Parts: sequence; C-alpha cells; structure tokens
Amino acid sequence: MSELSEEAPAGGLARDLDESGLGPAALASIGSVALALYYYYVRNQKQRGQFIGLWPATILSLAIYLKLDEIRRLLHEDGD
Repeated sequence: MSELSEEAPAGGLARDLDESGLGPAALASIGSVALALYYYYVRNQKQRGQFIGLWPATILSLAIYLKLDEIRRLLHEDGD
C-alpha cells in the first residue's frame, strides 16, 4: 500500500471522493440507490423505487458537468 493510504484515517474514502471532485455527488448517488432499493423491495412501491433509481444518473451528470466547467474555466484562465 502507498504511504498516503496508510496514513489515511477512517474517513479516507470520503476524503478521496471529495478530492476527486465527485464526493458529495457520489455519496448522494449511493444514497439514492439505497433509497430506491428500499422503496422497491421493502415498501413494495415499485414505481417510486424506479423513479428514485433514475436519480443517480442525473446527480452524477450534473457533478460531471460542473467539474468540466471548472476545468474549462481554469484552462481559459491559463490561456490568457
């Protein structure tokens, strides 16, 4: 293992996700998948579970768009 991962505390995964720029979006997507499974199987509300299951793609798409916009802005600033 690398030195960085050996020194990482218990919240290392959350920190790694946050450093990649998709931390909150990834966590929200995982949460919405869990919520969708809960509604689909536990509450037996299949239509609501399917609807909530569509959220992760939207959340991740928005996060990727914002990250690409940030990269574009940084490249534009370096070009000036």
